Amino acid sequence: MELRILSREEKPEAMALCWRVFLQFEAPDYPPEGVAAFRSYIEDAEAVDALTVLGAFDNGALTGVLGAEGNHVALFFVDPAYHRRGVGRALMARLLEDRRTEALTVNAAPYAVEIYRRLGFRPTDRERLAPDGIRYRPMERSPESDCSPSTRL
Repeated sequence: MELRILSREEKPEAMALCWRVFLQFEAPDYPPEGVAAFRSYIEDAEAVDALTVLGAFDNGALTGVLGAEGNHVALFFVDPAYHRRGVGRALMARLLEDRRTEALTVNAAPYAVEIYRRLGFRPTDRERLAPDGIRYRPMERSPESDCSPSTRL
């Protein structure tokens, strides 16, 4: 598996992967306006440009994406064919290489809460529904949490 920061030209492919996985696993838990808000976010070139986007590749094919703005995880999606194969854990470990001494935050979608727990995140509040229809649970990962890429989800 190859892990690297994506170029601006590679980000549309990454957002397409995010959209496909979102539709399959998260959209069923969202009201229509939440689905539309998510799509609007990943289609906003300025918002996507502000993200550091890591990609995981298998033989040149993009299999996973982790997008962060500073210490906040904004996007985290893995192609379903690669679930439970360590792709997400490897992406998180790669993000942490530069952020070992800092806490990370995420507004986890309902489907992803358990995944984030396994990666060392803990809830900081109850689930919320944003005015735009996005359902999320605020979570945080302290610098002391373990996220070894050798441990599989």
